[in-house]
Amino acid sequence: MSSVEGIDWRKSSFSGGSNGGGGDCVEIAALSDGRIAVRNSKAPDAGTVLFTHSEMDAWIKGVKAGEFDDLT
Repeated sequence: MSSVEGIDWRKSSFSGGSNGGGGDCVEIAALSDGRIAVRNSKAPDAGTVLFTHSEMDAWIKGVKAGEFDDLT
């Protein structure tokens, strides 16, 4: 994990709590070196995980294909 400061974080619109999620969510940010930072929105100081675009692309494709549905 890495600490990343001074960047613009984005949170899903589904994180508002009105969807039954209680506001739990992750935040993402695009970094100037091309990587994507991910952190826990309720504990932003706990650390940041960094991904390449190809790693994030593989993750998103897997989510859309339902490969991780058994985890929810």
